[in-house]
Formats: sequence, C-alpha cells, structure tokens
Amino acid sequence: MSFVIRDFLEKDADAVNHLAVAAFAEFQTAYSDWTAMVANLSKMSTLTAVGELMVAERIGMIIGAVTYVAPHRPKAEFFDGGWPIVRMLVVDPKCRGQGIGSALMQECVRRAKRDGADVLALHSSPIMIAALAMYRDMGFAYRRDGSPVFGVPTAVYVIPDGYARRVRKVCN
Repeated sequence: MSFVIRDFLEKDADAVNHLAVAAFAEFQTAYSDWTAMVANLSKMSTLTAVGELMVAERIGMIIGAVTYVAPHRPKAEFFDGGWPIVRMLVVDPKCRGQGIGSALMQECVRRAKRDGADVLALHSSPIMIAALAMYRDMGFAYRRDGSPVFGVPTAVYVIPDGYARRVRKVCN
C-alpha cells in the first residue's frame, strides 16, 4: 500500500506526537525515566520551531515523521552548527518494513542537497538496531559519542563529503 511524504500541517500535531511515543514504546525499559522520555516524545511537533517536519501519510493516517534541521539552525552541542541534521525519525510500529523510514530519510537527504550541504548528520542509539542498519546502508558512519538520553547511550553518525554520490544509489 502506498503512502505520500509531505510537509507537516498544524492539524497533524496530535497524530505526530502520539506516533512518536508509540514508535519508542518498545524501548521503554531501556530508559531510566520513561515518564520523562514520554513527556519529550509527546512534543515532537514542536520541532517545527527549529526544523522542517515531514510526515508519511497513508489514507489520511500519519504513519511516519521526521524533522530536518538545516545548517546553522539550533541543535545539540555535539553536532557541528554548520551541519544539517535529522531529528526524530519515527514510524508506526505496525507499518515498519514498508520503506517509510527510508522514504523519510531520502527526503532529508534531498533537503540537505537543496541547502548545499556536504554532510548530513544524525544521532541514534545502539538499542535502535533496525534504524542503525538503515542509516549504515545509506552511508552514515560513526563520528563520535553523543549525550546519553535518560541513561541510553547515543552516538553521532554522519554521511561525509561526497555523500550525494553514495546516497544517490540508495535513493534512486
């Protein structure tokens, strides 16, 4: 079944916020303070203050979302301020394995190219095995440790200079 990737609309806020919590629920025992993590996740729609939030939609339902933060926009200190970054890729657990996460990431890559960036970065955690496999397949490589999130370690991953050539193979 197909889906479309489109820009976030304010009417999507509740669906995106609920989706973020649902997407992370499988990891709840890994976080030292799941209640605080849920409080953060349930505000995913507020990322529009710093980035471009996109959604995957199928028959009126939001089944995925991601935020692209352009170069020189506010971001965590473990990122280079000049890098564009990907924040909060989430996919409905019932819809995983259907190319939704990959399509959302491809849109982030397209926007990084639009912005003339020569890198694209993100941070993730070793508990997110499927996401990390997808990122590595796209050419993201470990750059450095990030800050732990409620006891869960994170690391920064970057597609370095020349990423456009490697990503083109994945995205086309």
